[in-house]
Amino acid sequence: MNTRAGRLPRVLLRETQGEFLKLIRMPLYAIPVVLFPLMFYGLFGLSFGGTREATYLIASYGAFGVIGAGMFGLGVGVAMERGQGWLSLKRASPMPPIAYFTSKVIIAMTFGALITLLLGTLGVAFGDVALSVRQWFLLFATLTIGAAPFCALGCAIAYLVGPNSAPAITNLIYLPMSFVSGLWMPSHMLPKFVQTLAPALPAYHLGRLAHRTLGFGETSALIHIAALLAFTVVFLFIATRLYRRDEGVTFG
Repeated sequence: MNTRAGRLPRVLLRETQGEFLKLIRMPLYAIPVVLFPLMFYGLFGLSFGGTREATYLIASYGAFGVIGAGMFGLGVGVAMERGQGWLSLKRASPMPPIAYFTSKVIIAMTFGALITLLLGTLGVAFGDVALSVRQWFLLFATLTIGAAPFCALGCAIAYLVGPNSAPAITNLIYLPMSFVSGLWMPSHMLPKFVQTLAPALPAYHLGRLAHRTLGFGETSALIHIAALLAFTVVFLFIATRLYRRDEGVTFG
């Protein structure tokens, strides 16, 4: 038992390395996940906005990018590998399942951190964004850790739908949720009925929490942290139940 526990970090490291290499060789994942937030930020945050808007939208599109990395990394990635039979092969190997899923979460968070770094670089270079070291640290930490509930949501999607429908279903959840949550444009610019729906969505709370790190927002951070924790627990519970159901159907 101790030997297996001692091997886990090495197995996790190898699995994470392989996952990273796989994704950077898949432009259909890497390019849209990284490029779309940068394009939106360049268009709305830098072209039509001043310094205040450029600062505010780093948090908005940072959250947008992190959510996409989590949902597509696990939602589409796991669904595709599940459909190809890769998970059955993994199960037959001595690698513990936790290493497989944890590696995907780590890579999703890594892509989220990369997106935040690139957005910050654009903001400083072209939007005159000036933040303290503490604000940068809080923003990176918030967005990186904040990917967790969306990784869990993506995993639930992966075991709920097939590999062919996973990209479409993920987009149908990801894009409307981001819009309603005020990540494309500030919530006060949206219709009133949309504003009332936003607090029921995890993306809203991640966006609000990210905005607070940059000095925007008045609601307590604890409210948003508690909401994100609750969403993470719920999505993990659903994903675990679906995973066990799938294992039971496949292996009896």
